[in-house]
Amino acid sequence: MATSNRGLSNRAKQPSLAQLRAFAAVAEHLHFRDAAAAIGMSQPALSGAVSALEEALGVQLLERTTRKVLLSSAGERLAVRAKAVLDAVGELMEEAEAVRAPFTGVLRLGVIPTVAPYLLPAVLRLVHERYPELDLQVHEEQTSSLLEGLAAGRLDLLLLAVPLGVPGVSELPLFDEDFVLVTPQDHWLGGRSGIPREALRELHLLLLDEGHCLRDQALDICREAGRTEGAPVTTTAAGLSTLVQLVAGGLGVTLLPRTAVEIETGRNDRLVTGYFAEPAPSRTIALAMRTGAARQGEFEEFATALRGALRDLPVRVSK
Repeated sequence: MATSNRGLSNRAKQPSLAQLRAFAAVAEHLHFRDAAAAIGMSQPALSGAVSALEEALGVQLLERTTRKVLLSSAGERLAVRAKAVLDAVGELMEEAEAVRAPFTGVLRLGVIPTVAPYLLPAVLRLVHERYPELDLQVHEEQTSSLLEGLAAGRLDLLLLAVPLGVPGVSELPLFDEDFVLVTPQDHWLGGRSGIPREALRELHLLLLDEGHCLRDQALDICREAGRTEGAPVTTTAAGLSTLVQLVAGGLGVTLLPRTAVEIETGRNDRLVTGYFAEPAPSRTIALAMRTGAARQGEFEEFATALRGALRDLPVRVSK
């Protein structure tokens, strides 16, 4: 009988998922206010949940001072366990959702800014027409943030430029697209075809801010063309729309992916597009998912359907 009572006592003290989420958030942020905001909980409720977890486990997890929060030695060990439990529960819920029916429930799609305005119309149309029961939630962020969100389970699927070379992430290529040179109307390369890459060596090139993968791709293209580190490169824009307006104003030239050309240059008669000689510099766009994701089959089917929906764009669709 005593053994049974101990079992009941242990079960009564088992931590709840809410308590584990609260503790994991505090362990990550080491700040009650930031942790509460991250999981959508009030600060008093968060503090109460962590205290309840400490009582349930019988150990002190945090060292609280008036200025900051620190993990105790026990807290450091148990934070790893708490995250593993929460990850496992997330995988359980994801698996159950996938089993219930494919293309239903929530799909959290992360998209990079240099893709979102040009591909989302096709993506949204596909979802509306073929997968009406799918609750698509779109998050536009830079690549590093998207990968963090995928790893943490905040995002399910990414639409971005590859290759990523990230362990634990599988890529489903959608298409390749060429880059074009966008210049002011009176530029000597404006409107030309067969432009050699070597022309990029001395051009006054305008690029996106650091953090955008398109900036890195453009710099790689320039290095391949033999551009020296000392050649003028000016970072002046956070988005492609601003970038092409700066080009129209005569501040320099820029590289633009083909899918962006119509939207970004079509409304400004002071911009001219030039095309590179074959093989033109290009980028590959793909869907990316966690390797072994419960919804892998669903995502692969979605990639196939999306390739078909993108065939009218000026791209080379992957097979």
